[in-house]
Amino acid sequence: MQLKLYTCDVLYSGMGTPRNNGAIVVSEELIVATGTPDELKQMYPQAVFAGHHRVIAPEPANAHTHLDLSAMPYTEKPYTEWIGEVIAFSRTGKRNLESALQGLTQTARKVGDIVTEENVMEALLQHESAQGIAYWEVIGVNPEHADPIFQATVERLRRWRKLERPGGMKVGLSPHTPHTVSGKLLKMLCEFADAEGFPMQIHVAEHPSELEFHTSGTGDLARAVEGWSGQKTTDILGHANGPTIVEHLHLLGVLKTRPTLIHVVNVHESDIRLIAEAGCPVVTCPRSNQALDCGVFNWPAFAQHGVEIGMGTDSTGSGKTLNILDEIQFASTLYGEEVPLRSLVRAAVKGNYRVLGLNVPFLRRGEPVSNLQFWSF
Repeated sequence: MQLKLYTCDVLYSGMGTPRNNGAIVVSEELIVATGTPDELKQMYPQAVFAGHHRVIAPEPANAHTHLDLSAMPYTEKPYTEWIGEVIAFSRTGKRNLESALQGLTQTARKVGDIVTEENVMEALLQHESAQGIAYWEVIGVNPEHADPIFQATVERLRRWRKLERPGGMKVGLSPHTPHTVSGKLLKMLCEFADAEGFPMQIHVAEHPSELEFHTSGTGDLARAVEGWSGQKTTDILGHANGPTIVEHLHLLGVLKTRPTLIHVVNVHESDIRLIAEAGCPVVTCPRSNQALDCGVFNWPAFAQHGVEIGMGTDSTGSGKTLNILDEIQFASTLYGEEVPLRSLVRAAVKGNYRVLGLNVPFLRRGEPVSNLQFWSF
């Protein structure tokens, strides 16, 4: 039996913490052992050295994207201006099923996608190889419209759940953001999802203007939302301005339903503590945050508080590509020694699999070689 020895900068077995200076010995079909290069060379002197890689780990996942925006050109603009570009692009009719399916070929097989069209949801649930969660996006700023939107959402989610296949995509829910979903509707949606077991993602505190919207009712975002919706910020929130975005979610009881929070860039230390106490995972999209002038996700602070961190690419319109390895490479440069590569690897595997409700394949003795991947970037 021919044994091969591979070495790497970072080895992640899918268990515990990734290790630097790792190695793995494999046969044609099975994993034989993992360890350090010196350990495995001594234990398996007959193993033939087969190459060095940056990372050896299970397949990474992409915890957050918008596949139906895959035809949208990459655009660097402040968040409030970029949203206008999304609306304009959507009006061209190119935010559609074809775009979503094309995007699916460009990203990880395990993915968390925000869905805005019914035919996209149905296609993802019936897709033969995709795994993860398709989150139905809900928007509704007017509290007076909360009841009919809620009822329509309940009907859709229950109907789509019947289309789920073993090993395939699952149905989830994404109340878009706390500034585009009224407090009344947000509370109803999250309580329903929690009661019936639908996983959730919510875009939270992506841009500084969102914090202004909540705390003072001022700024570009507040003016824009009030302009197109006819609703005051206080009417949308359901209470006076003052609390931060995360405090708003806490007041509504949303945090206790443990949704996955996307971005969470513009938060205070007290917000991070609330997130940690509730047990909500978070997902960061560093390239998108930079493109839209959002700021930098405080990875060290979230990690210090024990929050589960995942990574996503967001859309091609703000993240440029749907390749999660591109996101990891960018994050590695962005954070440097402050966030070591092994932390990024864990987030892309363990963090993302947990967000998507998937089991991590292990790299250990007796497991199939197909469990491992060589990451190059």
